[in-house]
Amino acid sequence: MKTLRPLILVTNDDGITAPGLHALVEAMKKIGDVAVVAPDSPQSGMGHAITVAFPLRLDKVDVFGSVLAYQCSGTPVDCVKLAVNKILHRKPDLCVSGINHGGNSSINVIYSGTMSAAMEGAIEAIPSIGFSLRDYSFSADLSAAAHYAGKIASRVLTQGLPPSTLLNVNIPPGSRDEIKGVKICRQAIAKWQEDFDERKDPNRRPYYWLTGRFTNYDKGEDTDEWALSHGYISVVPVQFDFTAHHAIPVLNEWSF
Repeated sequence: MKTLRPLILVTNDDGITAPGLHALVEAMKKIGDVAVVAPDSPQSGMGHAITVAFPLRLDKVDVFGSVLAYQCSGTPVDCVKLAVNKILHRKPDLCVSGINHGGNSSINVIYSGTMSAAMEGAIEAIPSIGFSLRDYSFSADLSAAAHYAGKIASRVLTQGLPPSTLLNVNIPPGSRDEIKGVKICRQAIAKWQEDFDERKDPNRRPYYWLTGRFTNYDKGEDTDEWALSHGYISVVPVQFDFTAHHAIPVLNEWSF
């Protein structure tokens, strides 16, 4: 009896032409049959947005050789929804998103289109992982990130994940020799201190560019920020149940 290879859905938020996506496809081809559905243009910072007011377009593309691939006019989450409902003939054994050009540690998980695509996979009960490299350059060395993406994906295919859980994997820049290992972490308590640079257009109307700096308030040595700053890959288990369970007993003491 012929055994099917694992079916792996690959997506991202940097778009179909991003080097990180191509590196992830090559890594996944070694461990399964790959299908790609990715945005036709960059969608960074889209979070879990979906398209409801405009039609979605899907175009088959030939950019990965024999790999089935489509570009989508929508968001990263749209890509996963369309892949599961319209393109693939069976549920994927794994959904991987990335490799993102730029980190998605700490609070960035909320804004990240990379992680929201993976989260949509988890909502569909597909074991899912988001991979991000802490290097924003499109010419970044992706070899170490791709190597570890393959190792972590293989382990998830073998071991599975707890229900309603996905993985947020962030890789520090550098070669494989420079990476010290992999650490299972918690999300650091950190946030962006935003500012808006106000400018004037040729008609003297104001417009704004979002700027700011990232501030880590967390001094713990078990966080993703600590791991990354010390040369480790961080793996944070993430859930899409946003319920603050610890607050339920407190609120039950209230009178209404």
